[in-house]
Amino acid sequence: MEKEKAISVKNLVKKFGDFVANDNLTFDVYKGEIFGFLGANGAGKTTT
Repeated sequence: MEKEKAISVKNLVKKFGDFVANDNLTFDVYKGEIFGFLGANGAGKTTT
């Protein structure tokens, strides 16, 4: 049986002027998973 998706993101792009915070980001988070973003300051974690 396939797990149920809680979140599905496909081809997310976010720009602030010329700065690309997220470029073609795709991911799924399944029910029951713990998921987090790690990265440097300005990497787009909060934007996502």
